[in-house]
Amino acid sequence: MAEARPRVWVSQPLFGDIVARLGEHFELDAATDVTIWSPDAIADRLHDASGALVTLNERIGAGEIASATALRAVANVGVGYDNLDVAALHARGIVATNTPDVLTETTADMAFALLMAAARRVTEGERWLREGRWTQWSFDTLLGHDVHGSTLGILGMGRIGQGVARRGALGFGMRVLYHNRSRLPERIESNSRAAWVDLDTLLRAADHLVLVLPYSSATRHLIDAAALAKMKPTATLTNIARGGLVDEDALADALSHGRLAAAALDVFEGEPSVNPRLLALRNVVLTPHVGSASLATRRAMASLAVDNLIAALGHGPRAGDPPTPIGAPAAGGIPAKR
Repeated sequence: MAEARPRVWVSQPLFGDIVARLGEHFELDAATDVTIWSPDAIADRLHDASGALVTLNERIGAGEIASATALRAVANVGVGYDNLDVAALHARGIVATNTPDVLTETTADMAFALLMAAARRVTEGERWLREGRWTQWSFDTLLGHDVHGSTLGILGMGRIGQGVARRGALGFGMRVLYHNRSRLPERIESNSRAAWVDLDTLLRAADHLVLVLPYSSATRHLIDAAALAKMKPTATLTNIARGGLVDEDALADALSHGRLAAAALDVFEGEPSVNPRLLALRNVVLTPHVGSASLATRRAMASLAVDNLIAALGHGPRAGDPPTPIGAPAAGGIPAKR
């Protein structure tokens, strides 16, 4: 009798031709419909699985893996991985991976699209037109704020932040300031045409502030009422990172009382639910977490996640050496890349 193949769980429908590569090595348990998985349902799917390919919708921590004695790897389709309790996974020797790099330029494109839509009141203007309110051209209709030659502030200067900086500096002649936990090497600053400043200076100086930093308990509501009060009333705020970085009620207050010109949000603290105060405002651009949503990029993300899972479970040309692991497992497993 042939030996049973390890089982892997794919939590959401992805690209069939890409997911099929897992079937060359494993028994495949792949979702065929978009599903909201409860913690108990996730635990049930992981119970006898050797690997899992998951999205940001699935939160996996100690409870979900408690009975998953065969689980050896969890591959996240996304660069952010706050949906994974990496410490809990590593404590069990379970490899965790993500999909950086392949989505950098696409997400930076989206950041700039949102920034410009907020600054130039694009979605507000479209709603106004569709509602039949445009009855005559007027010199002062929907006056926005310039992007070219203005000051771009970037909070979080990783790969995507650097991509946003290059677009601002090279494409729009913007003065680029950034704040990071630590200052970047001079070579990267030069390539990005960006200068490091402290957080207060960034908030006060930016005409357009873009959030591109990781979410954690330490960064939750980093942009709160006090931070927003430091920004120019003519400034815009764009968030393409994680919704919890922003106190949404404080943002709604600032937008509705003219203390901030506009905002553009691709992410929300309670997504897919959106704060109803934001939905009611015309000076905020809202998109449904689609920063990396180009066909080519989403295929690249899925492909990298599949490569990671195949390698982490000891198959393929990189057996035992997944391309993009997160950190290093505490008990065995695969060390972090240097």
